[in-house]
Amino acid sequence: MPRTGGAKMASMPWYAVALIPFGYVLGCFPSAVLVAKAKGHDILAEGSGNPGASNVARILGWRYGAIVLLADFAKGAAAAGIGRVAGGRPAAYLLGCAAVVGHTYPFRRKGGKGVAAAGGMLVVLFPEVVVALGLVWIVVARVLRKASIASLLITVAFPVTVWLAGYDLWEVAVLSGVAALLVLRHVPNIRRLVHREEIDVVSRPGPPGDLQTGPDSPMR
Repeated sequence: MPRTGGAKMASMPWYAVALIPFGYVLGCFPSAVLVAKAKGHDILAEGSGNPGASNVARILGWRYGAIVLLADFAKGAAAAGIGRVAGGRPAAYLLGCAAVVGHTYPFRRKGGKGVAAAGGMLVVLFPEVVVALGLVWIVVARVLRKASIASLLITVAFPVTVWLAGYDLWEVAVLSGVAALLVLRHVPNIRRLVHREEIDVVSRPGPPGDLQTGPDSPMR
């Protein structure tokens, strides 16, 4: 992979910076809350209480979880895509990170973990890395039945992969900052993992592949 654009940092147009609030507001869109509400559920009060795709999948099944995943992914991708058009890779990072912050720390509401929104941002910048690590996520989550372990693994692996690929250090630094934020958002999951209390994602009786919690889970 080629090294990319450290020289462009100083030439980023002012209007790209002015779009930061737009990226944040885009990230605040409550995908999980709206999908769960449409089916009569309060995602903030059920399951793990996290407004994200994994928790929606536990409560409503994998199809609704996939809808939330795609919506959250689209938030990050749209923000980064608009930024890239407005000011190249630096602006894509700027708006994409704003969307991730909006997703994790939305105004006056509990936020999600940020993995899907960050994945959307990164697919605009590193599509081949996202595809590869996305497959890793699927395999790890399916084998270990812990979405949090899969998310933490690819979160840490991403900046390392980009560094090994030879990209500029400023990009590695930004990605490391995003990774630190995502790990911070997973602190409750890490505590539950340490105490062996983390909620599984497993197949339940019913439609093939439908995701729900195990028989001993507090969600049942």
